[in-house]
Amino acid sequence: MAASSDNEARIALFQSIGLNEQKARETLKNQEVTRLLETTINEAKILLPKENQIPKPIGNLLYTLSTRSKQQIHKLHGYLIKYICEEKIKNELQLLAAIEYLLSHPTEPVDQKALEADAGIGVTVTSEEIERVIEEIIGQNKSKLLEQRYDFPIGTLLSEVRKRLKWADGKAIKAEMDVQLLDLLGPNDRSARSTTEKSKATPTTEKAKTTTTANNDVQDNGQVRSFADLVGEALNFHKPGENYKTEGYVMTPNTMEHMKEHLKRTGGQVVTRFPPEPNGILHIGHAKAINFNFGFAKLNNGICYLRYDDTNPEKEEEKFFTGILDIVQWLGYQPYKITHASDQFDQLYEWAKELIRRDLAYVCHQKGDELKGHNVAESPWRNRPIEESLQLFEDMKNGKFAEGEATLRMKCVMEDGKLDPVAYRIKYAHHAKSGDKWCIYPTYDYTHCLNDSIEDISHSLCTKEFQARRSSYYWLCNALDVYCPVQWEYGRLNLHYTVTSKRKIAKLIEKGIVSDWDDPRLYTLTALRRRGFPPEAINLFCARIGVTMSQTVLHPDMLDACVREVLNATAPRVMAVMEPLKVTITNFPSKNIIELTVPNFPADESRGSHKIKFDSVIYIEKSDFTEKPSKDYKRLAPNQPCGLRHANYVLTVQDIIRDSNNEPIELKVTCQKANDEGVAKPKGFIHWISHGNKCEIRLYDRLFHHPNPDDPKEVPGGFLTDINTNSLTINSNTLVDDGVKAAKPFDKFQFERIGFFSVDPDSTNDHMSSSKESTKDNNNNNHDDDDNNRNDSVKDEQVRKDIRILTTRLSDMKERFMKIIQKINEDSVGFIDQTSDEDDSNNEESNDEMIVDRTKNGLASTSNDDVDDEIHVGKSRMRTRMSQLLIESIIERQSRQNEYLKHIHNYPKIMQYLVNDSPDCSNISLRYIEPFIKEHVDKTPTAKIYDRINSQIQTIRRKYIKSRE
Repeated sequence: MAASSDNEARIALFQSIGLNEQKARETLKNQEVTRLLETTINEAKILLPKENQIPKPIGNLLYTLSTRSKQQIHKLHGYLIKYICEEKIKNELQLLAAIEYLLSHPTEPVDQKALEADAGIGVTVTSEEIERVIEEIIGQNKSKLLEQRYDFPIGTLLSEVRKRLKWADGKAIKAEMDVQLLDLLGPNDRSARSTTEKSKATPTTEKAKTTTTANNDVQDNGQVRSFADLVGEALNFHKPGENYKTEGYVMTPNTMEHMKEHLKRTGGQVVTRFPPEPNGILHIGHAKAINFNFGFAKLNNGICYLRYDDTNPEKEEEKFFTGILDIVQWLGYQPYKITHASDQFDQLYEWAKELIRRDLAYVCHQKGDELKGHNVAESPWRNRPIEESLQLFEDMKNGKFAEGEATLRMKCVMEDGKLDPVAYRIKYAHHAKSGDKWCIYPTYDYTHCLNDSIEDISHSLCTKEFQARRSSYYWLCNALDVYCPVQWEYGRLNLHYTVTSKRKIAKLIEKGIVSDWDDPRLYTLTALRRRGFPPEAINLFCARIGVTMSQTVLHPDMLDACVREVLNATAPRVMAVMEPLKVTITNFPSKNIIELTVPNFPADESRGSHKIKFDSVIYIEKSDFTEKPSKDYKRLAPNQPCGLRHANYVLTVQDIIRDSNNEPIELKVTCQKANDEGVAKPKGFIHWISHGNKCEIRLYDRLFHHPNPDDPKEVPGGFLTDINTNSLTINSNTLVDDGVKAAKPFDKFQFERIGFFSVDPDSTNDHMSSSKESTKDNNNNNHDDDDNNRNDSVKDEQVRKDIRILTTRLSDMKERFMKIIQKINEDSVGFIDQTSDEDDSNNEESNDEMIVDRTKNGLASTSNDDVDDEIHVGKSRMRTRMSQLLIESIIERQSRQNEYLKHIHNYPKIMQYLVNDSPDCSNISLRYIEPFIKEHVDKTPTAKIYDRINSQIQTIRRKYIKSRE
């Protein structure tokens, strides 16, 4: 009851500044805003005359101050409240400028003269001044305005007014501009034709622009735009040195001094860091973190550290240190400097002792199990004497406690409510860098922010799960009175059909399900590299998914699409036969081997070529020959010749040699030049190999059957029970042309009509192995496509995607159309019967003057004897009903773009206007559309909103009139 009573009192308080009840109740849901607004109102009441109701203009500004300001300047609100109550701050523009000034100067004493000058405080712009300036500007552009009328860019006029009258109220400027333009030009009655042309032209232009941008991500020559280029201004964070402007940043009396020193050391550069733990191989989620940290620094001409978070000595190995650097460089980034958290162990230890001296840390003996979870009971040792904690901490360092017997804990509460996080714990383990010097090691919660401070990081970028540590991050830097960076969080990247947990991957390796951390079925970055994924494609994928706050779980096909897009522009084409069928050409045109020159990129022959051999014995795919061809079969058959790709010869089958199972093992054929006279053009061309290089091909599919293999709801038995036993297929009989002879590990090729492949690192001169990039099974039935469709290019993928989208939209439109037809049929039958009955009984109503009125059951006809300003429409009931159906269908279509338009049915005055056939009825009174706008569009509409809604209503009416014609 007490809480309910308090809330009702707050609602009454909020209503006293002009908020309606609904807005007041919504405000109560935000405790921080509620507390601040309550304080602000009470402070304002002291300065204002003793009245219960605060004037609404002042109330609006007090509300804006409470909702738009930031925590770090709350203590300075008194200055702004005073200006608002004295009416020296008259509009939101001045208030926001004042807030921005205080955010840039967040410490006492405030230079009030500078504040007033910067925010226009005390400056009053009269309506006469606004009128005079607008009149002058319109006069300067009068001839163009008369010529172009409302097609003239009115925004340029408003911008010019704003330049001259910086602190004038924006609403007052717009209102006066509308009045003077109306006086000069008359009503805004641009023709339906010009409006329609404009609406048609705009989407076309935007569509073309979007398509061009997407296509430019990967150029035809293989150049791929970088993460920084693609993300661009989306990474819109605070400027270096303006940490205090960030939401939630905690200020201290020394913050500004620390900031000045920080800027001196960095020269105002953006400084980021990528801080992986060296206890495993990086996975696809780390690719986003690498691109974000290095890409943001690159975008702003800054620097990025690679810092190994080596605070857990038991799991760290040298191969992980080198592996991490290798992957960072493979993705195209070079660290400004490589550092280790352990570089600062001495400094961190000294700071830990300083925390104890300030009574902000203590030695605790609670066991590990007691400290797990969020509802940890307060430690019985929390208030032990400072000197005692100092001595015990020294004993911890000197090895006088066993592991788990003591920890150092900080006296703070994390954002998730966890009390007193651990700063140091005991571990008797050899450290990869510091050896056996230490037996106590700092935790992430203690180390991370202090290393950021030491390295002068300007933007500490981390994934969403670390948001709960933000408060302890700021608390620790301020507790030690050192420079405090800003922590920004973003959503993690996860993919379906895989696991990225180091523990689970280790289990897969231990069970022999995968070979190692770089098994191509995994989504570690070393595995993706081995599988043939170019680093540019991974960076492109990270850029396209963007940087968001939400956790992202994506289908692997999105990554595959980026890979194919890059490889389509960068992987040379070669021919390969995976299931060879011997073909002997009985009339081969030469006694010697013919050498052919084949372009590496058929679409651009200037990008190089390679030589292949053509002899009397060649090999084709078994699937490229059949004895019983279907009607649409285009390849080789007994009575159907077929062309050889690149050779310009056409083969005709003479004889089929079979094995004991009656299966073809060799074909005897004749050949003819494709361009010889009398030679018919073949239906299709196939690839082939002569004197090929034997190669082992490894085809990879998804490792797991289910999208979330570690989700017990999807896979109750655990991820190890969800293994796809057919995820690896090995083909040892593949023949490849000489284009791969000089290939090195990780070189990529496109096997024509098959897919993309990469040379495996375990290949030798005598034994070449290739991994197929795509996870999808090859379908040999697709081999009949033309040359331009054989590469499974990104353009093909995009076309198929567009077709799917268009098919869905057409299906939806068809369904909507059929519903409208059905409704018209049903209503027509009912109204024909109704009209017949009425005609037999009484025909008077058809001659009455009728108006359209919205009732519970739709549009009905009513008498108009009492209405003076209604628009009259004389119609029979049949025509009225058909008009209703027509206008409803138009409104339904328009509401797909602006959903609120579907509520127009409930406003009789608007409906009457819409179905009026008279061409003289060209406008509708604003008082008729005002209730609709306030209910469904905006409770406090501006002149721009009125104009927009009026224009949309005019569009509906024009479509209705046109349909009637």
